[in-house]
Amino acid sequence: MTTPLSRTMSSHSKHDDHHSDSTADTPTEEPQENITQHISNLARQLSRVSTTAGNELHAFSPQPGTKLDPNSPTFDPRAWVKAFVRLVESDAGAAPPRSLGVAFKNLNVYGWGTGAEHQKTIVDYPIDVVKYLVGLVGGGKKRRVDILRNFEGIVDEGELLLVLGPPGSGCSTLLKTIAGETAGLEVGPDSYMNFRGIDEKSIRRSFRGDVLYNAEIDCHLAHLTVGETLSFASSAHSPRHVPGGVTRSQADTMMRDVMMAIFGISHTVDTRVGSDFVRGVSGGERKRVSIAEAALTGAKLQCWDNTTRGLDSGNAINFCRTLRLQADLVGVAAAVAIYQAPQSAYDLFDRVTVLYEGHQIFFGRINEAKQYFENLGFECPDRQTTPDFLTSMTSPQERRVRSGFESSAPRTPQEFAERWQSSPQRKALLQEIAAYEANHPPAQRLEEYKSSRRAEQFKNQRSKSPYTISYLAQVKLTLWRGWRRLLADPGFTIASLIFNLIMALVLGTMFFNLKDDSSSFYYRGGLIFFALLFNAFASQLEVLTVYAERPVVEKHNRYAFYHQSAQAIASYIIDLPYKTINMIIFNLLIYFMAHLRRDAGHFFFFCLTSYLTTLVMSCIYRTLACVTRTTHQAMIPVSIISLGLMIYTGFTMPTDYMLGWSRWMNYINPLAYAFEALMASEFHNRKFACAGMVPQGPGYDGLPANSRICSVVGAEPGSSMVDGDRYINMSFKYYNSNKWRNIGILLGFLFGFLILYIIAAEHAKPPRNKGEVLVFRKGRMPSNFEKDHGDVETQATDRPVVAEKVNNNPSSGLTAGASVFHWEDLCYDIQIKGKDRRLLDHVDGWVKPGKSTALMGVSGAGKTTLLDVLATRVTMGVVTGNTHIDGLATDSSFQHRVGYVQQQDLHLTTMTVREALEFSALLRQSAEIPRSEKLAYVEHVIDMLDMQEFSDAVIGTPGEGLNVEQRKRLTIGVELAARPQLLVFLDEPTSGLDSQTSWAICDLIEKLTASGQAVLCTIHQPSAMLFQRFDRLLLLAPGGKTVYFGDLGEQSQTLLKYFERNGAPPCPQDANPAEYMLEIIKPSNDEEAEKIDWHQIWRDSHEFQEVKQELSRLNSLPDTRGAAANALENGDASQHKEFVASFSTQFREVLIRTWKHFWRSPTYIWSKIALIVLSSLYIGFTFEAKNTIQGLQNQLYAIFMYMVLFQSLSDQIMPMFLPQRDLYEVRERPSKIYRWNSKSLSSSSLQSAL
Repeated sequence: MTTPLSRTMSSHSKHDDHHSDSTADTPTEEPQENITQHISNLARQLSRVSTTAGNELHAFSPQPGTKLDPNSPTFDPRAWVKAFVRLVESDAGAAPPRSLGVAFKNLNVYGWGTGAEHQKTIVDYPIDVVKYLVGLVGGGKKRRVDILRNFEGIVDEGELLLVLGPPGSGCSTLLKTIAGETAGLEVGPDSYMNFRGIDEKSIRRSFRGDVLYNAEIDCHLAHLTVGETLSFASSAHSPRHVPGGVTRSQADTMMRDVMMAIFGISHTVDTRVGSDFVRGVSGGERKRVSIAEAALTGAKLQCWDNTTRGLDSGNAINFCRTLRLQADLVGVAAAVAIYQAPQSAYDLFDRVTVLYEGHQIFFGRINEAKQYFENLGFECPDRQTTPDFLTSMTSPQERRVRSGFESSAPRTPQEFAERWQSSPQRKALLQEIAAYEANHPPAQRLEEYKSSRRAEQFKNQRSKSPYTISYLAQVKLTLWRGWRRLLADPGFTIASLIFNLIMALVLGTMFFNLKDDSSSFYYRGGLIFFALLFNAFASQLEVLTVYAERPVVEKHNRYAFYHQSAQAIASYIIDLPYKTINMIIFNLLIYFMAHLRRDAGHFFFFCLTSYLTTLVMSCIYRTLACVTRTTHQAMIPVSIISLGLMIYTGFTMPTDYMLGWSRWMNYINPLAYAFEALMASEFHNRKFACAGMVPQGPGYDGLPANSRICSVVGAEPGSSMVDGDRYINMSFKYYNSNKWRNIGILLGFLFGFLILYIIAAEHAKPPRNKGEVLVFRKGRMPSNFEKDHGDVETQATDRPVVAEKVNNNPSSGLTAGASVFHWEDLCYDIQIKGKDRRLLDHVDGWVKPGKSTALMGVSGAGKTTLLDVLATRVTMGVVTGNTHIDGLATDSSFQHRVGYVQQQDLHLTTMTVREALEFSALLRQSAEIPRSEKLAYVEHVIDMLDMQEFSDAVIGTPGEGLNVEQRKRLTIGVELAARPQLLVFLDEPTSGLDSQTSWAICDLIEKLTASGQAVLCTIHQPSAMLFQRFDRLLLLAPGGKTVYFGDLGEQSQTLLKYFERNGAPPCPQDANPAEYMLEIIKPSNDEEAEKIDWHQIWRDSHEFQEVKQELSRLNSLPDTRGAAANALENGDASQHKEFVASFSTQFREVLIRTWKHFWRSPTYIWSKIALIVLSSLYIGFTFEAKNTIQGLQNQLYAIFMYMVLFQSLSDQIMPMFLPQRDLYEVRERPSKIYRWNSKSLSSSSLQSAL
């Protein structure tokens, strides 16, 4: 069995457990090992449950409540891993041990650009097409964009490498290159990489799952629970042989539970993972789900990209300790990029490298790094951690030069790199790399590694496959996941069934109870045609389904969980029950309401044909989704093909009237064969009474019968009955003998397109990532960017910081608050699977003008939940308690009178930074403020947040456009541009930022409070210096329970004295108070929790009584209440409405923004244009309007087909509209920026114009 930490074991005795308090206690003498092995084998044969030597417990069958039980509060990860290692080592069927490391030198990574990036609009699209064609024939100018320059390093088995550098320095690119994630990048031909004797090509091709890259952004299926997500990951890497005599299912569940226990998310096992738009676990918990999922891959070489983003310092340190545990006990090698690394986390690493704008300026042991830079002439300030000191080397504003080194200390990235190139530390590194090469020559260990990997794979898995479980097992596993997703989110399926039920009733009513005579011929054909279309085109929206799950599928494919085609098959199969139920309901209603042939055999044949058609069309649509890169691209062929299938079915234009050049379209049309089969089934061997003979009327009554004929095609003179076979033969050239042949052809189409779909899914590629390159509007690019800014990750050179401006004019136009926002006995309860769960438990507090309050607690303690409740943003559950402003209850205007900086940076991707700020200012500032003043204030916000360099840059999507730091500044700016009157909520404003930018954000907070603004801010991983910059602290324990609310005091002494006075151990002088308090309030077990209940201590404390007295005063002071009431009556009336701006203003601004969004989405607009033009040409060339009855009918059907286009145009709108709707629901509606009807009306108006 493979461990989730390192799928196959390297003997832990090879590694120095120098970061643990105890060493490995595995017997080292060979005779004892043999005895242990012999005893283990005997026990396995007798009981099928492995045991280990001595009194150690079984890792897969621990006794409840012991330290090996992941569901026990006494669980010990180190003890469990040791027991697991022993279990694997004692099992004769376990795979041989293997490990990985990497050494690299002359590593150069670059891309190719065409100069500065400008935002594309509708008019640019044709020009870009021409440029692309010119580029294909060798034209066009491209320049090389260097990202990493001459990197060197080594991460051997059992070692941890810390990668330090600010955003944009190349940290992500370095990790991606090591892990082989180089799509869109090029690695220099002279670059050398050695994976312990295995070449890079073999790693990428056959051992992809052994090298992991974990991206910064969390990507999950939001509706699955945490337990289901991790169970899937555990099962996807389940090995062939499971040690210990337990079943594979038991082992996978144990692995999942262990990982959840290690990362502290066991309590979320039944909670949805969620996303930015789907409520689920907290942001910190979701990050730990990502970590646990990646750890379950058991990769030997792991690359973690800013993985601690969103984690509190305790969980960040715990993550690093877990990596240390893997390295020490199972020989994992890992490289980790962390923007804000606590000192205790830094000490867990072996090596560190520092990056500065694509240059490597240090690589070495962690205890050598600080001294190296001090020798260069820099000094480390007091209380600054070593990682912060190392990162400060990349910031001219932050690094400090020692006295006497002003002229010799390096200043630019190139100078730092030159010093490193000539340093003795680099020479020692090159010698170490040379020794590594000598010990691990290329291809030396390839066969040995393959043998170990093969022993781990399922028997029927290919030996060169990077996947562990067999293809069939992958399909079964993804089927299980698909079923769980369907149960968790059945809304779309139910809505689709209801819609199709309504359409069946409408169609059935239109063709209700058709007569059994010749007058029903046309109607029967029309009903069969429309029923066939509804069955066939019901799968059109599966294009959006494929795109929705593609990011997760691509990530899991990189993790070597499963083939993309396995997920494609499972996704197709999981929809079959819905398709079956839909087919039965739809066809049952229309078939019997319309009085079609009431015979069991013909009814079931109708259902079979319709069902096969649905399956065929589903394959076609899914294939189109797989071979395109965006939904807009996919909708063009989907719409054109759907139109062609309708036209050439054979009903709107019989085959005899199809033009010769287009007749082949009928031969390859699956709907044409289905229509012929259904028509034959309905009319074969049936005689219909004639509804009208010709000639008839006065003067014709005496004609003999042979002189009269029924007025339908296929009638015979003198006969009052019409033969159904003759009718379809003469009208459509259809024959009953082709009925079952056509079923065979449909099956052939089904298998053919299914195979094509599987192949397309397996080779589907993600859209090429352009990297975080700033994109500007034409004519708005700063001159310094036009000259030379080519970093793929960012263009942040000598980034300005807010600190330089803190003391310059503190008020600066900011709205000074005068009211106190306070709350008392706040509780929040929700129901999870029928059980009540309290997320907030009697929380008290206030935020006063000119004061900043830090809201802290471990991940999942309820910090974001408290902000949501205070900001009245929760839409479910029960909230009790009181929230007041100067003693008055909050009203509907409260939401737009505060600023709420969400943890997620959600913006409309096509807008520029300045436009996003202006939109917020124009709709949220007082209606009495002139427009010119609002726009001037936006410029002030840009200047205050130092966004001048990218104020005209396009926001873009995460990973393309603004980088993490710039997005966070924009998110804060959008709220400041609204001039919040009461206070500003900030949810994790420093999450994902480096220490320099985090410090700058705190400078901004100080500037806000200096202007009289009230600030309530949640924060993770603060350094001691950063933590001290807040005035007060509200500390929450798990369960949303208050542990402390009060002043921090000088050097946090007020806080520290409170805890020490109530039984906490003294805080060491060099310890971070923020880490100290989180450590002591988070009990390691139930016994410790019972010993010190910090929540109860707080409730019994003198400080708590003072809080209650102050809240009572705030609630009862008559002068404060009177002043507030007077302001409500006589102040700016617009500020006390639900929305500040009038409806006309809302409509105008939303309309302008929506128009810009469309104008800057050329793919969407040109897709619509292409669809209309191509469809019009298609219809025009197909229907020939001759001066005949058929020609007249062709004209009518041409108009009908043109009208059908509107359905395809509507389908194109959905991918464009849904992200805007999500943005409105998650950020803009809770902030009361504008009404929903403003958005709907503006979008409808523009769509109508287009």
